[in-house]
Amino acid sequence: MGADLWQNLLLPCSQNLHNAKGVVVPNNRIVLSALVLLLTIALSQPLLGQKNASDSIKIPFETYKLSNGLTVIFSVDRTTPTVAVNVWYHVGSKNEMPGRTGFAHLFEHVMFTGSGHVPYGLHDKLTEGVGGSNNGTTNPDRTNYFETIPSNYLETALWLESDRMGFLLDKLDIAKLNAQRDVVKNERRQSYDNQPYGRVGEIFSAAMYPKGHPYSWPVIGSMADLSAASEEDVKAFFRLYYAPNNATLAVVGDFDPAQAKAWIEKYFGDLPKGQPVQRPKVPLGKLDSSKRLVYEDRVQVPRLYIQWPTVGFKNDDDYPLSVMSSILSGSRTARLTKALVYDSQLASQVFGFQNAAEDVGVFQVTVIPRPEHSLTELEAAVDQVIQKFVSEGPTAEELQKAKSGLELNFLRGLESNLGKANQLISGAVFYGNPGYFSTDYQKTLAVTAADVKRVANQYLTRSRIVLSVVPKGKKDQASKAAESEAVSVVIEGRRGGRS
Repeated sequence: MGADLWQNLLLPCSQNLHNAKGVVVPNNRIVLSALVLLLTIALSQPLLGQKNASDSIKIPFETYKLSNGLTVIFSVDRTTPTVAVNVWYHVGSKNEMPGRTGFAHLFEHVMFTGSGHVPYGLHDKLTEGVGGSNNGTTNPDRTNYFETIPSNYLETALWLESDRMGFLLDKLDIAKLNAQRDVVKNERRQSYDNQPYGRVGEIFSAAMYPKGHPYSWPVIGSMADLSAASEEDVKAFFRLYYAPNNATLAVVGDFDPAQAKAWIEKYFGDLPKGQPVQRPKVPLGKLDSSKRLVYEDRVQVPRLYIQWPTVGFKNDDDYPLSVMSSILSGSRTARLTKALVYDSQLASQVFGFQNAAEDVGVFQVTVIPRPEHSLTELEAAVDQVIQKFVSEGPTAEELQKAKSGLELNFLRGLESNLGKANQLISGAVFYGNPGYFSTDYQKTLAVTAADVKRVANQYLTRSRIVLSVVPKGKKDQASKAAESEAVSVVIEGRRGGRS
């Protein structure tokens, strides 16, 4: 649950989530207000599931496999006459290779441009045009495509997903590939190269992981790699990773399981099984000493970022790390927020979060200063709060507030058919168990103050990366500027003044 709560919520972070209809870049003020509201609501209620957590959440489901390896999950909920169709492919940017990055995100776009029997534009007409919705997202670990449609359009949605799984390459030529390559390049310019603070994630990834590490490049890839990719390079990537045996399909909502099984066999059953997928062996991020970096950006206000290597969401330490993040920042009474924003008024905003992927994780603190206060002051203030927390651990009240907020967020994520589908597929893909959501929920509720204090001591050490982002020509505004190494990031794809 920790990863689902924080991953891609606050930007910039070590790896960003992308969707097929635009990069997700939430406004930090809105995110902060929403978290405060959620926490306030949570605190007005007792913790749910304290006595019988295993009985608190029930999502009925069944699962089976087709002969070609496609995993299918059903969950019937007749609350509304709608149904969600969600397909996850266990492939993300970490499955790419150095020099060939950005393929997973590129296909997220290509998947919406038509397939063997679906002309361009028909997918939207048959989903959005009947009152539904569709989209797709890519992160380092997986790519998903989904529709929410009126129940009587379930067969249509299944046909659409099967056609792009089995017949996308029938209509993918160099002209279509080049068009989507240009779309992705423009997205990169907008969301990274010309976005204030937009290169922070790339800087951290390159500094945190050695060259060639599967998490050392951004989801969107590089301009050079996108330009160099041949038509056959891209098609070979699709053949390997977008086959039924690397996919999981969830159908959640108002539908008849027997009829859905017949349709799934009809549309997916004869799709050929792909080659076995070899998962990369990914070492955790590790820093032997502290790194201090300064990056000059086209910004007006400097920012301080501090990042520590932690663990991925399959490691049980992710749970107390996520609880710790809620204790340190978010609400008005959170430790960093209270100390820096309200008590000393050194900062206008503070964010702290555990950002976990499947194999690696980071804990990051971001601080935006108030006028007349330096990043050096802010770093000292952050250190003072964290050192006290590491020494003392959380109070019982802090622990309860944090767990209540995480719990409420988790439960609200199950309110929609699509939310339930994501939880079921996540469990199936990453843990081999669609019902893992119950374990996930219970492990969060079981976090103790001792757990939180232990991870604070284990991970919030002096081995960290401190990054100052400052206005152009003002390196002296960096925290401990004399000790900071300048980072030079070449803006890719700039031709003749075009950016």
